[in-house]
Amino acid sequence: MSGAAPAQGMFDCRDAYVAALEELAADDPRIVAVVNDSVGSSKLGRFRDRFPDRLINVGIAEQNMVGVGAGLANGGKVPFVSGAACFLTARAMEQIKVDCAYSQANVKLCGISSGVAYGELGATHHSIEDVAWLRAIDRLTVIVPADPWQTAAAIRAAAAHDGPVYLRLSRMPVPQLARTDATFRIGVAETLREGGDLAIVATGTLVHRALAAAESLAAEGIGARVINMATVSPIDVAALAEAAATGAIVTAEEGLAHGGLGGAVAEWCARHAPTRMRMLGFPGFLPTGSADWLMEQHGLTATGIAAAAREVLQAKPG
Repeated sequence: MSGAAPAQGMFDCRDAYVAALEELAADDPRIVAVVNDSVGSSKLGRFRDRFPDRLINVGIAEQNMVGVGAGLANGGKVPFVSGAACFLTARAMEQIKVDCAYSQANVKLCGISSGVAYGELGATHHSIEDVAWLRAIDRLTVIVPADPWQTAAAIRAAAAHDGPVYLRLSRMPVPQLARTDATFRIGVAETLREGGDLAIVATGTLVHRALAAAESLAAEGIGARVINMATVSPIDVAALAEAAATGAIVTAEEGLAHGGLGGAVAEWCARHAPTRMRMLGFPGFLPTGSADWLMEQHGLTATGIAAAAREVLQAKPG
């Protein structure tokens, strides 16, 4: 998947990220970028050329990178700290927790090429635990945009938000989602399709697949509500209440379901509205393989989501 051109009608959300960041930087001199020798993979070459004094490359030193970002924030800058999600989160976890979240530093952490986008580079480059790890850290906002429009909107919202934010940005091609009301607010989910038989709650690259699954289920007479839960923390409990009211929920994400979005939904439902559930995601350690192959192997496709929906509907309540 890495390096491949997106198919027609499919988009790399990194392009939306850098376009929004350049637009923000042109209007706000406080905006800076901090990278871990990842100018190319973050697609920040043009940002560097336009704002040469506002891109700091610390080299392959993720802990330093997050610390530098926190220092810049303390100095009044608005740093966008950008690097491969697998290394940004795993290597710099203490700095994310202490320097950013607990200190409420105004740092925007941009995890690039998240999930299994690096595919063939293997387990060291899969970033499937990041949402589960970071959702456990208090006072840190976690956002997983679903398409180019929402990516750009999330970048703008993060810049305006006073406090630390983790943005999980994919390089896997996704379509632009059709919307009747194009608005984005941190902590507010987006209902993309109505349905009363069950709810499919998805994030990131799984949202368009959830919509395709709902379309196939509709042909069978099953009405599936599709919720794009872009903000995983803080999660939209009103949207979860509406999802639980259908009587069945399927969650879908390009990461660990236990601890990630699936875990967040299950925790809320267990406390407030016990509901039949199926959680689609990766089970844990993943081998080397293309992103498409890994997703197919674990049912993270429109077909897999539709199958989980049928299964949860057939399960007996209780």
